[in-house]
Amino acid sequence: MSSLIVPVHDDDSRSSSDLPLREIPGSYGLPIVGAIKDRWDFFYLQGEHKFFQTRMEKYGSTVFRVNMPPGPWVSKDPRVIVLLDGKSFPVLFDNSKVEKKNVFVGTYMPSTSFTGGIRVCSYLDPSEQKHHIFKSLLFSTLASRHNDIIPMFQEGLQGLFSEDFLRRPEAHGHHTGVRWAEHNQEVGDIPDITPSIIVKGNYKKLYEVFSTSGKTFLDKAESEGMKREEAIHQLLFFASFNSSFGVSQWFPALMYWIASAGEILHRELAREIRSVVKSEGGVTMNAINKMVLTKSVILETFRIEPPVPYQYGRAKSDLVIQSHDAEFKVKKGEMIFGFQPFATNDPKIFSDPDKFKGNRFVGEKGKELMKYVYWSNGKNINDPTPDDKQCAGKNIVELLSAIMVAEFFLRYDTFTVEYEAGTKKLTIKSLKKATSSG
Repeated sequence: MSSLIVPVHDDDSRSSSDLPLREIPGSYGLPIVGAIKDRWDFFYLQGEHKFFQTRMEKYGSTVFRVNMPPGPWVSKDPRVIVLLDGKSFPVLFDNSKVEKKNVFVGTYMPSTSFTGGIRVCSYLDPSEQKHHIFKSLLFSTLASRHNDIIPMFQEGLQGLFSEDFLRRPEAHGHHTGVRWAEHNQEVGDIPDITPSIIVKGNYKKLYEVFSTSGKTFLDKAESEGMKREEAIHQLLFFASFNSSFGVSQWFPALMYWIASAGEILHRELAREIRSVVKSEGGVTMNAINKMVLTKSVILETFRIEPPVPYQYGRAKSDLVIQSHDAEFKVKKGEMIFGFQPFATNDPKIFSDPDKFKGNRFVGEKGKELMKYVYWSNGKNINDPTPDDKQCAGKNIVELLSAIMVAEFFLRYDTFTVEYEAGTKKLTIKSLKKATSSG
């Protein structure tokens, strides 16, 4: 028999006695065979969204058991408990309930030969000392450069938002860091025939760059007890994967959803941005804080298309998890998996969840919904700390997003695009230059 069972529920949930206790539905099937079948469904027969949708409908539950790819022979144990609603999902943020060691990409971990032989921060549990050290260093570094962030990003946008550049089909390329990050994300599907030597050359070049350009950061890391070589690998991974790869996926999605919303929203954004910038004398932090609609549009994009769709955690003890309709017992050691696009499109939390509403998070009712946006591996009302797994760059990503939208609508009234969701390739089809200054 298990020991203490810990109930897990959201702050505004009903008490555990109000919900029926239900056995977690679903099946893993026969060993190996069941996992291969689920992998086949996921990649070839159904696709990602249909894979989860059909099972949710079949079991009449947003919580169920299934095998998550890649399965055999990459993952030793592909069995997970799936969470698809906004109420049960936050258990994955609770470090007292779930362990985050080596679960960054799921039920397997790529070889550390891709990251200099060390476990980078994304694979560390918050209880590990190196996690606290590295994340604290990131916060202090970002804080020390806070006065430079806006002007540096604005400078980079000068060329990007020129009309000639935006109309060029080759405007959205990849650099070495992104290529390496993409490969590192995919490694695991065929690890025995995809050795790290394939990316070793590019990785070495990046390592050398970070070993010199990151001197201040590395000196501080050494003073905190981290070996310099390890600090270089940690910083390289953070910049190349978490920053470059994440941003290369996120910004095209942001511009696509804004474009798809149409001219009415574009006019409202342009009016707000130009008015605030005029009164504040530029795109400043104070100005951005006053751009209520702009921030709502960014948050709505995070909700409808979260850049990191998967979250994993292993139960530290026996738990009782609540969905909207039932309670479910989870045993110690079981892997819990959350598919965020379903959780943040929960129809019991968001009205018309499949519709992009730019003003969804405006006003008091909008503010109440912010806690159900989980893009940063945490509730959006919370800020990351060194002792949790919430994205260290949460606030800066939101800031850069606001700067990008502001700078765009200072130059243009409206635009249309073509967007390939799978590759995140965005092509500007039409642009209308700004006709007023606010």
